[in-house]
Parts: sequence; structure tokens; C-alpha cells
Amino acid sequence: MQKSFTDQMGKEITINFPPKRIISIVPSQTELLFDLGLDLEIIGLTKFCIHPIEKFAERTKVGGTKKLQIDLIRALKPDLIIGNKEENAQSDIEELAIDFPVWMSDIFTLEDALETITQIGALVDREPEAGYLNHLITAGFRDLQSLALQNKIDKKVAYLIWRKPFMAAGKNTFINHILSLNGMSNVIKEDRYPEITLEKLRTLNCDLILLSSEPYPFGSKHIDEIQAAVPDVRIMLVDGEMFSWYGSRLVKAVQYFFEFQKELYG
Repeated sequence: MQKSFTDQMGKEITINFPPKRIISIVPSQTELLFDLGLDLEIIGLTKFCIHPIEKFAERTKVGGTKKLQIDLIRALKPDLIIGNKEENAQSDIEELAIDFPVWMSDIFTLEDALETITQIGALVDREPEAGYLNHLITAGFRDLQSLALQNKIDKKVAYLIWRKPFMAAGKNTFINHILSLNGMSNVIKEDRYPEITLEKLRTLNCDLILLSSEPYPFGSKHIDEIQAAVPDVRIMLVDGEMFSWYGSRLVKAVQYFFEFQKELYG
């Protein structure tokens, strides 16, 4: 059966429904597909799609999110490719879309993420499972917001994602929205992921600097480096997957943020 869908870029695709040969080229959406109950339908994924690890090992790797192996994807003959505007290179997507239906997400907020789960659930014939995930995520983040208000968490935060040069998550990012839901306001006012110097960081009057585990793997030695430049600011290592992965990872993120908030006000 043929069925048409419109993706979050406004493009209509027509697929064989339900799809049986899916390639997912975004890690958080790959995890979502498996958590929706798909298995053998997922024939390809990227080298960064590591969750769940046992499924990762069994699947064909089609390159990285920014550098796909187009010829390998063609050889796999997918009947659906699922990507994301920010994660994937536009040139790769345009080339793949010539031969295959490509459905793209575009996510900035938790509400966008919930809508993506709903739409992907419909796309792969797993609407009840998607609805249940959204129920868990919505209830969990509602409680997190209540907890942040109850404990008067009001922290000015910089969230660093890269080193040499230092880069931060700015406005109009999913990370920025997740920070706000946990009682934190982003001191970075530029859009997307601007470069920032430690000298500039010192002038922003942060209460807290968060060092993400991805895409740059910040560690304890980097706390010392940054603390020397901003000695009066608390610096914490955080799990980048919890702040930046949308999809079913958000269920696990709820518990992570309950513990994270306790550390902030404890």
C-alpha cells in the first residue's frame, strides 16, 4: 500500500506502507525507532547510532551523520530514510531524495520533539507506542518544571559543546529549551552554536558552566582549565545525550534531570 506523509520541512513523500527497509541517519531517531518496536525493518544506521548497542552491532553502518556513504545507501535499496535538518548535510539529503523517500525532522523545543515522535510513529505504523512514549515524556517534564519552581532554581548558565575553539549552545537550539525547562537561563544570546572565548565567558556573570560529554568529550582536566579563567563560577560535567537527544531518550532524561536538579539545590 502506498501512503503519503509530509515531513517537518514541508516536503511530501510517498512510501510503501508500512516501510520494511528503513535507514536512520540520526542517532536519537534511530534509538526511537527501536524503542517503538521496530527491529529488522532498520537495515542501516550511522556510526554514531550506538543505542541500543546490540542493535548497532548488527546493522550496516552508512557513514557519519555529516558524511554519508551515498553509494552504500543506494546499494541497500531503502524504502524510507529518516533524517534531521540540523544533523545531516543538505547536499547529502538532496542527493538521496532523488532516488528515495527521505523524511526530515526539524527540532528546536520539547514540543517539536513530541510532535516528531508522533509523526515518526505514524510513518512506521507504531502510533500507540509513540503515544505512550509521549505520555511518559510529557508527564515527566511537567514534574521537572514544577520541581524547578518549587526549589527556586534560577541559574544563569553557559553550556559548552566544543573546545579549540570553545563553542556554546545558543538560542534556537534544543539544548537551550531543555535548559529552560530545568530552571536555567542561557547567557549565550547568539543563535545556534557560536564560538566563545574564556575571556568573554568571564564577562557573562554565569552561575554555572556545563561541559557536555558530546560532541566534544569534556573531562575533569577541562574543568581545571576553565576554572582558572572563571574562578568564581561552578563548573559541572553533564551527559550531552540527556540535553541534546530527542526521541525516546527523553524518557531516560527525566530521571537524569531529577537527579541533576537535586545537585543544583542540594
